Amino acid sequence: MDYIAHIREQDKTIQTVEAHLREVKEYSERRGRKIGVKHLAGIAGWLHDFGKNTNEFYNYIQQAAANPHAPPKRGSVDHSTAGGRFIYRRYHAGSTKGLDKATAEWIANCIISHHGGLRDFVSAEQTSPFMKRVVETELKEYEQAEREFLSLVPVEELDRYFASAAAEVNHLLGIVKQHKLSEITPSLLIKYMFSCLIDADRTSTRIFEEGTGPEQPIEQAAFFGRAYDALQQHLHKLETGKNADHPINRLRREMSRQCEEFAFKPSGIYTLSIPTGGGKTLASLRYALKHAIEHGKERIIYIVPYTTIIEQNADEIRQIIKEDDMILEHHSNVIDEDKKDRAADTYVSSDRDEMEDEAYDFHRKKLKLARDNWDRPIIFTTMVQFLNTFYAKGTRNVRRLHQLSNAVIIFDEVQSVPIHCISLFNSALNFLHILGNSSLLLCTATQPALDFVKHGLRLSEQPEMIGNLAEVGKSFKRVEIVDRTTPLGWKADQLGEFVLERMDEVNSTLIILNTKTAARKLYDELHEHDGLGKGGFKLFHLSTNMCAAHRKAVLKQMREALEAEERVVCVSTQLIEAGVDISFECVVRSLAGLDSIAQAAGRCNRHGKDALRQVYIIKSADESLKQLKEIQCGADQTTRLLAEFKVQPELYGHDLLSAAAVKQYFEYYFAQMKDEMQYRIKRLDQNLFQLLGANRYYLDAYKNKHGKLPGVITPAALATAEQHFEAISNRAIAVLVPYDAAAKKLIADLNGELNGELDIRKLGDLLKQSQQYVVNIYDHDRRKLEKNGDLYPLLHGHVLALREPAYNEFFGVESEGEGVWQDAVL
Repeated sequence: MDYIAHIREQDKTIQTVEAHLREVKEYSERRGRKIGVKHLAGIAGWLHDFGKNTNEFYNYIQQAAANPHAPPKRGSVDHSTAGGRFIYRRYHAGSTKGLDKATAEWIANCIISHHGGLRDFVSAEQTSPFMKRVVETELKEYEQAEREFLSLVPVEELDRYFASAAAEVNHLLGIVKQHKLSEITPSLLIKYMFSCLIDADRTSTRIFEEGTGPEQPIEQAAFFGRAYDALQQHLHKLETGKNADHPINRLRREMSRQCEEFAFKPSGIYTLSIPTGGGKTLASLRYALKHAIEHGKERIIYIVPYTTIIEQNADEIRQIIKEDDMILEHHSNVIDEDKKDRAADTYVSSDRDEMEDEAYDFHRKKLKLARDNWDRPIIFTTMVQFLNTFYAKGTRNVRRLHQLSNAVIIFDEVQSVPIHCISLFNSALNFLHILGNSSLLLCTATQPALDFVKHGLRLSEQPEMIGNLAEVGKSFKRVEIVDRTTPLGWKADQLGEFVLERMDEVNSTLIILNTKTAARKLYDELHEHDGLGKGGFKLFHLSTNMCAAHRKAVLKQMREALEAEERVVCVSTQLIEAGVDISFECVVRSLAGLDSIAQAAGRCNRHGKDALRQVYIIKSADESLKQLKEIQCGADQTTRLLAEFKVQPELYGHDLLSAAAVKQYFEYYFAQMKDEMQYRIKRLDQNLFQLLGANRYYLDAYKNKHGKLPGVITPAALATAEQHFEAISNRAIAVLVPYDAAAKKLIADLNGELNGELDIRKLGDLLKQSQQYVVNIYDHDRRKLEKNGDLYPLLHGHVLALREPAYNEFFGVESEGEGVWQDAVL
């Protein structure tokens, strides 16, 4: 009898369990081989749908295919436990070897979790959800599943394969010990295995569902060669073009040259501390392409703090390389699972059974298979998405983790790592370098000394790419910092008057504030002067309430006005201060961390057109930073530094933006925030490092309750850690907005899925296109929009869209008629 893994919706063709398992095994091996977990990932793929070899599942899937609009109850047949139970019984329960037990646990957890999230080995409830699943869960036809699988696979072959997997665990743990990597590294290895399995399973199913046959692999080496040649041609044009002999441009070329020379060094963790405006994007790309060619890397990934930088940098690189299909922008996840989806896609750490998610609800199945897996040679994404691949719950994010190995990963403005994630971030980078064979480049003019904190970063020897940084900094000095802070701060009307005074002296001013509310108040204050009379100016506004396409259009209009030497004022939240190539004659920055002030200064006199220009630091009375602890702490430490600078400016070379000043700032800041760096969870009185590591607190609690240990070698509370992880604490949901005609058509096309008009490939394309029309809405605003009837569902509630009246052509999403927004950092 041919047991069925999947039935194609289009023509009812079947994919047998045997064929699916062999294919997923092969795909998992391919993904795992890169870091030495070929057999660990492969055996998980080989056994993940072991439980589909039963009459019960055969009948279930036939009924589901025959009744797509009224399928059997989800979870009525458990197919993912059986493979994990087999591994546990054969290689754990009867073994006395700790290595075999640990290997079996890693593999079995991936198998039983492949339709949800990884299980806790020991949980907060003094139980072992892992052991409960592999030992206690009732499986009616388990013996049949085992018998059918072993009729096709000789047990000796499986034993040899498992022995190879155990040898991989032994080797990897030896490397962890040798390099004294953090205690959470075994958990990261399990997550990597899980990533290989999830992506292999989804890929196999998608290819079968599309009926198109295996996709041809991308020839990365050939592409990187073409891209490098295109970049060299572009750089040659710059070297022979207008203003090529300007001292700033000559210095940019020299730093770019040093980056290419550095590319011949072996994989490592390096720093690129080019001053703001120093040509960091092209210099880092030059390094990355050359390094990828010389060392056989598969992918170049840019990690940036804000989506604005994605838009600008990706456009710049596309224009040079001219192969758009090879470059992917991943801003955020368009799909937001509703409560039912989250219940099925995420395992909550408790004794209750998981709801199985075979997804024979065909709408859900299409969405799952269409989700992006970062398969392009060049990726642009955000710091939040990077952290989510390692630490977020469920299967959607971790699916991409294996793509981060054997890659060149460039962290633009690396000082933007959320403070509570620093230890997790450092551990992830150490993992990717030492075990993942990736090269990592930390780019910023204000390096945050991540190697000096607890669980520090393992920088390579002599990591800085640019020589003589002190002299370079002096050559790039284009601004002076002017402290205009007052204890009570400036109200919008006072700040408005100050801006108008500056506009009597200059033709362009940029004001950067910490909250959307303060920015809106100042915009309204300045609006009456917009374009009026001789002293008038063009007034612009930017915030993350505007979708990426909207912000891109505003930035284009603003650049054109500045290049035409028109009078311009821009009021923005901090999205503009990092990585956006734009230059104003004057910048006003609301009090924040010195690193933010330095980034804001990079938008002033950016190309050295004038000798020196002013960057004013003010304190806004319209900002509430009570819920923005990191910004408040940064502002406090900057205030401390400003006071010291007034008394002893020579300590900092008479420059508030000097390397000495930045170093002192981060020492002050990290000292104040040291208790936050390991992602403390107040409700549990634990931190994520403890949960993903030795998990001693819950192990002791288990022993006290049961009088014995739970019988597992691996202690981590993986599910509990994932449930409490958020890179940005204020959770937001993605909403598609009707910004322009293209966005409205996209929404209409997605709505067509309600009638079953879209295939998986078309749906995947539409979801990628949707990235530029997404705004992340916080709960406060979501509730207001829902109350006003301004949100409506697409794709059976998996995507939310905004009605046209709630999107303003100047400000973006309006949660109320008067545009009242929640104070929130980007």
